[in-house]
Amino acid sequence: ELLTPAAVLKGAAEKLSPEEKAARERMRISVGGFTNFQLSEDGSLILLSLSGKLYTVERATKTVRELPTGKGFLLDPKFSPDGKKVSYVRDNDIYVLDLATSIEHRVTTGGSDLTPHGVAEFVAQEEMARFTGYWWAPDSVRIVYQETDQKDVEVWHVADPIHPDAKPTSFHYPRPGKKNAHVKLGVTSLPSPSGRGAGGEGIGETTWIQWDHAKYPYLASVRWSKNAPLCLTVQSRDQRELVVLEAHPATGKTTTLLTEKSPTWVNLRQEVPRWLPSGDGFLWVSEKDDMPRLELRSKNGKFRRVVVNADLGLQNLVSLDDKGDELIFTASTNPTESQIYRFHLGDPIGEPEPLTKEPGQHSAVFAKNHGLYVVTSRTMKEMPRSLVYRRGGKLVGELPSVAENPDRPPVVELVAIKAKDKTFHAAVVFPHHYEPRKKYPVIVDVYGGPHHLHVMAAENRWLLDQWYADQGFIVVALDGRGTPGRGATWERSIYQKFGSVPLDDQVAGLKALGAKYPSMDLARVGIDGWSFGGYLAALAVMRRPDVFQAGVAGAPVCDWLDYDTHYTERYLGVPPKADAAYKDGSLLTHAADLKRPLM
Repeated sequence: ELLTPAAVLKGAAEKLSPEEKAARERMRISVGGFTNFQLSEDGSLILLSLSGKLYTVERATKTVRELPTGKGFLLDPKFSPDGKKVSYVRDNDIYVLDLATSIEHRVTTGGSDLTPHGVAEFVAQEEMARFTGYWWAPDSVRIVYQETDQKDVEVWHVADPIHPDAKPTSFHYPRPGKKNAHVKLGVTSLPSPSGRGAGGEGIGETTWIQWDHAKYPYLASVRWSKNAPLCLTVQSRDQRELVVLEAHPATGKTTTLLTEKSPTWVNLRQEVPRWLPSGDGFLWVSEKDDMPRLELRSKNGKFRRVVVNADLGLQNLVSLDDKGDELIFTASTNPTESQIYRFHLGDPIGEPEPLTKEPGQHSAVFAKNHGLYVVTSRTMKEMPRSLVYRRGGKLVGELPSVAENPDRPPVVELVAIKAKDKTFHAAVVFPHHYEPRKKYPVIVDVYGGPHHLHVMAAENRWLLDQWYADQGFIVVALDGRGTPGRGATWERSIYQKFGSVPLDDQVAGLKALGAKYPSMDLARVGIDGWSFGGYLAALAVMRRPDVFQAGVAGAPVCDWLDYDTHYTERYLGVPPKADAAYKDGSLLTHAADLKRPLM
């Protein structure tokens, strides 16, 4: 044990700023204490944050040091690539602390609540999976950062239902068809050892990166790795076009490396572009063949060859070793599973080698040289296990877990069910004391929306559904059109059809399951879901009371005009041109038809 939150706080309560609370919500972090840690490049130091303060821990000596940062709450702390400095955002500007001298330098100036520096805007954090607004250059001397102009964005005031006496929290929240934040990207240098930057006042001048902001208002990702150029990915407002740009830090000029287009939308992937360590090209994921394929591109963006074919069911690029030879990725032609594969880039005619084969959801973390790696496996046989391996597959040990295997495993059948010329992946959960001749009421556990799989070959996914089943129900779940892992055509079938296609598939799949399992009483069906599933549960009892007798809707989107721009416009279009799709998909449109109990 190196350090605990209790040892640091000494009995005091942890304090979080509103900004950090919001950032944790975006990352779906609900626990306290040390929620993240970072290692310096050489692995000798650990960087931790707690209650608005920063700490380093020397791994060899276990020495703990509180960093002498200025007053105020800190956001997004990072080591510089050389491990000699720590950066963070405070009071809407970026600061850097020199670990050797304990001198704090201000890197940007002029940041405010309306124009913060170094902070990702709301839609970047919530919808793009981009949680940072600044990036170190490989030389540890320059920083590229975003400036966000929020003055035209609507402000919403959100009350805390647990503390109704507290002042509501204000958020800049962009709704569909309304103004987004305007994002700029700039490069600046750290102050010289004398404390004076290029501007002569300790603050370096900023070179602003140039691109067509009107055509591509979204800054989706930024990459600046060793031996590689500064790259940024930008998107059009309707997300039908995505462009990767190479930026020249000295001039701010950009050149286009590649462009992806779609008549509906282009999926955004944060794991690419992944530059080779040599800088002689990068990896890219394209959906030109319907299913994603992994491509190798030259450093100027030109296509060189396909690395992983579309027929393997590519899911995610996991790791590329520090020599640029060994590639690790996940893939499966069965979307209920995720298998880990290894491929050697130096062998273009070689075949990917599976590292996992057992049906389930497998993920991995690899050391930079791939000499050591951890595989976490979620299968239908037991709770998640994390095993540590050396190169070549030699087992080193198992990471401890407090997850207990249930005394009685869930009784689940994963099936591929055909309905209306389509095949749906579904799960059926039976009571432990199931009687085949008995008729059981049915609960549909639903999500049914984009970028989320509900039917997975993982035991811990079905524990709560098993509890419901044991109260005297059969519980079913089904992934219809619009869910990932089935190709672009399948996924994009829901474009501008939130109010019809997802629900139609749930109904068709439910009826097909009822025909396969006669013990399902389709005259007694309830539906329950959260988020998009909550929306679909409410829509189901409004539009199909002939099928669903009751619904429970958790956190449903009642009117898509009140959701955020980046998510909603991707699937429904940009108002006012897409007003018909918003009206058809709104629960308010159908609320007058509600005849069934809805919680």
